[in-house]
Amino acid sequence: MKTHDRKPPLKQASILMQRSTSISFGEILTMAIEALWSNKLRTVLTMLGIVIGITAVIAVTAIGQGTQKSTEQRLQSLGTDILQVQSGAARSGSVQQGAGSATTLTLEDAQAIGQQVIGVDRVSAFLQQNAQVVYDQNNNSMTIIGTDVNYPDVRNTHPQTGRFFTQEEVDAASPVAVLGPTARDELLGTGSTAEGAQIRIQGQTYDVIGVMETKGSQGPQSPDEQIYLPLTNMSARLVGNNAVKGIAIRGVYVKVKSQDQLDAAQYQITNLLRVRHGIFPEKGNKDDFRIINSADVIETLTSTSKLLTVMVVAIAGISLIVGGIGIANIMLVSVVERTREIGVRKAIGATSIAVLSQFLAEAVVIAALGGVIGIGLGVAIAFAAANLFSFPFVLSIWAILLGFGLTFAIGLVAGVIPARNAAQLDPITALRSD
Repeated sequence: MKTHDRKPPLKQASILMQRSTSISFGEILTMAIEALWSNKLRTVLTMLGIVIGITAVIAVTAIGQGTQKSTEQRLQSLGTDILQVQSGAARSGSVQQGAGSATTLTLEDAQAIGQQVIGVDRVSAFLQQNAQVVYDQNNNSMTIIGTDVNYPDVRNTHPQTGRFFTQEEVDAASPVAVLGPTARDELLGTGSTAEGAQIRIQGQTYDVIGVMETKGSQGPQSPDEQIYLPLTNMSARLVGNNAVKGIAIRGVYVKVKSQDQLDAAQYQITNLLRVRHGIFPEKGNKDDFRIINSADVIETLTSTSKLLTVMVVAIAGISLIVGGIGIANIMLVSVVERTREIGVRKAIGATSIAVLSQFLAEAVVIAALGGVIGIGLGVAIAFAAANLFSFPFVLSIWAILLGFGLTFAIGLVAGVIPARNAAQLDPITALRSD
């Protein structure tokens, strides 16, 4: 479709007649904006690809960084100075089951770690299994954690209401329970007062003495959904799988005095447990336990999140390339449509540089305006997502600068060929065109 707007060309022609030798940047920019404004629909459709691309880049980057920060905060809230020692994996034929499925650790192992490993602040042994929990008419399958009095300090999670069990209750294997907030809501009702209630776990009655603070999801499991019992009670009344010597446990949380001592503590714990379990690696024996370093977990999750963000941003960047191709196509069509206009301008004194500059300016203005709109939309989408899904709103200045720089570069590159074609037109031939 050809356009026959004459107002912008006439105005541009008068400017060129007055200053045929040189044209300022401001005048070139003004003429470019007037030319784009005279074809508003085409201008909007041309910048659409840039808008979509920049919106995707800004939104995905902000959402990715927000979720990454949320994950880091939740993991750090449970402690970045923690080692988790898990019992070994049982085997069924040639199939190895998950870590913790074999009873290779005992409560005595946990006590030895706390007493003999230099740099350890405190330890907390634990048992874990799923069980049916009943309250009134509610019957839910929940994760039960049997542990000791050190658990709140080691895992940095404390009762929000009520209290945690005492050492006397652990020694006596008392039937008391502390609920996670989600477990409380599912069993007793949202916001209910839990203290004093009685729940049944596998037929055993427990008095609820407290509700833990909200911690949020920590990967596949959430502390908010768990129920905490004294380790001795859970071992005797629910699990019933004592080791040959002492109480069998699922694992040990080890809190070190500083994060710098994590690696040293891990090395010492490995050697201690090998000695206690009679494991000799030089003879081909394999460890019957596994140690997880919280700092390594956080680093791995952070690296994975960054990699995924970069990958998605790269995919979104394809939209920018498509948008640049769209600008180039439309500008080429514009040169053909405005051949006569270009001939008139050259005939009254416009230089090839002036014509080249205007067409380049038009391409850059389209890209820059699309970039500004895209940045605004991207920020809005990221902000809405952060509020909707409750993660931190993180907006990187480098992402905005990079996005705007990309749009400017794409506009410049996309406008080079059309602008060069326009600048090389012969004025006599251009004036004879229809």
